[in-house]
Amino acid sequence: MATETLILLGIGLYVVMMLAIGFYASRGAHSVTDFIVAGRNLPVWICSASIFATWFGTGIMMGAATSGYDRDMLLMVGEPFGSALALFLSGLFFARLYRRSRRLTWIEFFEARYGRLAGVFGAVADIAASIIWLGGILFTFGVLLEALTGLPMAIGVFGGLTVIVIYTVAGGMWAVALTDFVQTIVLILGLLILLYVVLNDVGGWSTIAAQLPEHSMRLIPLVHTAGNWIDWIHVWMTLGIAAIAATPIIQRALSARTEAVAQNSFYVATALYLGIGVIPIILGLVASVTMPNLDDPNAVLTKLAVEHLHPVLVVIFVGAILSSIMSTSDSVLLGVASVVSTNLLPLVRKHPDSALRLRVARIAIPIAGLLATYVAFSASRVVEVLIDAAAPLLAGIIVPFVLCFWWEKANKYGALAGMAGGLLGWMIASTMDNAIPPDLIGFGVSLVCMLVVTLATQKTNPPKPLTDGDGNPVELKNRLGTLRG
Repeated sequence: MATETLILLGIGLYVVMMLAIGFYASRGAHSVTDFIVAGRNLPVWICSASIFATWFGTGIMMGAATSGYDRDMLLMVGEPFGSALALFLSGLFFARLYRRSRRLTWIEFFEARYGRLAGVFGAVADIAASIIWLGGILFTFGVLLEALTGLPMAIGVFGGLTVIVIYTVAGGMWAVALTDFVQTIVLILGLLILLYVVLNDVGGWSTIAAQLPEHSMRLIPLVHTAGNWIDWIHVWMTLGIAAIAATPIIQRALSARTEAVAQNSFYVATALYLGIGVIPIILGLVASVTMPNLDDPNAVLTKLAVEHLHPVLVVIFVGAILSSIMSTSDSVLLGVASVVSTNLLPLVRKHPDSALRLRVARIAIPIAGLLATYVAFSASRVVEVLIDAAAPLLAGIIVPFVLCFWWEKANKYGALAGMAGGLLGWMIASTMDNAIPPDLIGFGVSLVCMLVVTLATQKTNPPKPLTDGDGNPVELKNRLGTLRG
């Protein structure tokens, strides 16, 4: 049987398995709370795997391998190290407060402390970032299928999207979390098999390392210019700081069974992310020696798999890549649906009941997927798409987001000034030729605006406390995610 046929059969079986899990999980999705946060009942083993699988998406599987192949130090810093930092900081500073609040989205924190307008700002920025992120993921799916089977990219994009939409609409968070757990196992197994076989075929890592140019694996700029260091800081800020406000990982903490489960799940996911995340970079570096001058560096992992693996093992590896794609896509879609049904629907229908919110959440999922296809057909490199996706979060959201939880003086006027100033600074800077990335300029403007306006308006606009889902002030003691339990 031809390798292409085996791959298509393997994809078909994998898709059937994911759909079966999704429909099995749909039995528990009876309310909007069940659908969005799995009834707040995820145990640590599922929650950890779900965080890891959600974060370990196309940026790390395909994008990091491409970065290794191109020996692009900046993008190697972003994946896995920048993204791992976002997971660690989430567990240390935010996870306990997320779970303690018993809310459904992070936008609700904005609304409680900063008012409805700030919530709308946050919701729009979050949805925009999510759709761009999903577009990069779908782009990878199309590249993968085209490289392995010769089918047009459009079939991969729309076919993959259809499957993900079906099981996410059916089961919500339980479907996403259970499929994430299975996808984590397949993903790790596929990467370890490919790494072992490739290194064995090329004579070991030492053989490759001897042929790499000096400084190929550096994680700081080789030439110490202001521009290089600004770009280096920008990658850390984008993937390590701004990504903290990404809805998909926040939802895992909101879905955890307890505060301890929430924080510890982030730490387990961080360790997995770093340990497994260096594998695509290593494979990309190997390919830069053994397969120079590839026409499409985005397909470096698939080229390695076809070159080195038995056809049956190629199928397993394709499952690993599909896992990375699907586990992130379903989480992004569910995140968009959660924000639409929880934070935007009340702008149109006051006090919507649970049945309407659940119906709107399910309708929002395919709509968000279709919008993301536009980004997919415009993309060229995966990691760059991820950085673009985080731009609105870095420019206008992350400053008021962090201060919402960690500065008692934060108020509505300051937050609105920070968001508006940051987004406006980003958009203006985007029209100019600057040495500093536009979203980093927006971040600086956002920070200054929020600090100045907040301090100047303490009397006219007294700050509100952080509240839980019942409107009661959240207890702020023991909010750091230490390992005490």
